[in-house]
Amino acid sequence: MAFSHPLARGAKVWPAVLLDGKTQHFLVIVTTIELDPNSKRYHEEMVERLSQAAQDYLDDSSEADGFILMNRLRDWDRNPDPMA
Repeated sequence: MAFSHPLARGAKVWPAVLLDGKTQHFLVIVTTIELDPNSKRYHEEMVERLSQAAQDYLDDSSEADGFILMNRLRDWDRNPDPMA
């Protein structure tokens, strides 16, 4: 069963090797919604809806141990202001 949600543009389970050498699997969810709470475009209710859907998916599935929300790479600020 794959994760799907209207606010998610893509999702995939990825393994992560921890410092102690163990492996954990994380559901990585790519979205176009603003994830920075300091941004004017941030909408807490949308982030909460997507987070709750991810948590529900994890509760129903044994594919991953946790989830990560991230924006598409092309949406990242290429020249962040270090003084901001």
